[in-house]
Parts: sequence; structure tokens; C-alpha cells
Amino acid sequence: MLPQLIRINDFFLPTYGVLVTLGFLAGLWLAGRLARRAGLDKDAVLNLGIYSALAGILGAKLMLVVLDWEYYRARPGEIFSLSTLQAGGIFYGGLIAALLVAAWYIRRKRLPGWATADVFAPGIALGHAIGRLGCFAAGCCWGVETHAPWAVTFTNPVSHELFGTPLHRPLHPTQLYESLAEAVIFFVLYRRYLRPHAPGSILGLYLLLYSSARFFIEFVRAHDELNPPLGPFFVEQWIALALIGFGLWLLLRRKGAARA
Repeated sequence: MLPQLIRINDFFLPTYGVLVTLGFLAGLWLAGRLARRAGLDKDAVLNLGIYSALAGILGAKLMLVVLDWEYYRARPGEIFSLSTLQAGGIFYGGLIAALLVAAWYIRRKRLPGWATADVFAPGIALGHAIGRLGCFAAGCCWGVETHAPWAVTFTNPVSHELFGTPLHRPLHPTQLYESLAEAVIFFVLYRRYLRPHAPGSILGLYLLLYSSARFFIEFVRAHDELNPPLGPFFVEQWIALALIGFGLWLLLRRKGAARA
């Protein structure tokens, strides 16, 4: 665990921020490359990626505050605190906000919607796989206690100060679970993209695969609530189920449209 990559007096470079930035740049580079392959306006696609990323950051933070509203309502100053700003937020909040902004921008620039969405799907998976390594380095998004042979134990007090990471306890490395899942999903999506496919089917496949992985990972991720408030599942799992359904519907619908 290395929450601070470089520290000089009071200045430090957070490992999380570095890896998330690298993930974003890798995903954006891949989207531009696939856009050129698909005959799309590369500049418009790159601008779309930047706008969606900014919306994603805001959406992730917003959902973090919403899901932990009781804590932030009692401590409103924490909303703009350093720990909240450095926290990754809730990925689903970022994904939903990014999709909404993307839909607006695609319509405004008259880009082919499904084909444009498809060029981003592999890059999102790649960038997220790299970004989750940043979560692991920072110590956020940890799992529940376990005595499995692959359990990890965090010891850096900086992570505890910033994120409340439990120290000296063996935990499920949920950050690595998700990073590995996204790496596999990236490989599947990229291979599938290079073959003939119906527009929109790559996005549908991403939503189906990622949300399925996230649904099961949530069972071993640490939550503030001892019991799900919307039992039998946590909020993130209900969102995952909704996106699984949407991804499956989109995948089947776009394939059906291609055959018609």
C-alpha cells in the first residue's frame, strides 16, 4: 500500500490520482484509436471523453455523498474536505453521470450514438482496471475481513487518516478483484470490437459483464451498514441488477436490429 507516491515536506503526489489519470489517458487514447478505425470524428470523440470524465468525477462524488447522507448531513464541512475530494467516489454515480452527458453531447454533435458508445466501452474497462490499482494503493474501497490465503493487510496510517482504512486486519482485496475483472472485460470487449458487430452491442456487453462482476464483488466489500437498507441487496447491487438488465436488453435488441 502506497497512498503517497512522492512526498516533499507538505507536498505529496497521491498514488491514486496518478493511476486514475493514467487510466483515463489510456482509455481516451484507445477510444481515439477505435474512433479512427470506425470512421468517426476523432476530435469530437476525444472531447466527448473529456466532458464525460468531468461529469463522471462529479457524479461519483455526488453518489458518495448521497449514499452516506447521514454522515455528511451531520458533518456538512466534510463534503468539500480533502478526504472526500481524494476519495474515488462511487463508480456507478460516475458512470451514470458520464452516460447522461455523453447522450447530450452525441445528440448535440450528431454523432452516431451506438457506434460512438461502442468505441468508449473497451477504454472504460481499461481505464477502470488501472484506476482500481490506485484504490488499492490508497487503501480505499476495502473488503470485509477474511482469512483466505490471498487476504491483504493494510498498515499505512495515512490511509487510515484519509479513508478510515482498517489497519492490521486481513481483508478481501476487493480493489484487485475489480481491477482483474475489468482487465478481463477489456480483453473480451476489445477482441469483440475487432470483429463485425451490431452498433451498441459492445456497450451492452460491457454493462452486462461489469455489472455482473460488481454485483458479486459487493458481497465481500465493506459497507457502512451492517445490513442492506434495501434488503436483500445493497444499493450498489440493485444498480448492478438494473444495469445487467439494460445491458442484456441492449445486447439482444441491437443484435436483433442488425439481423432485420
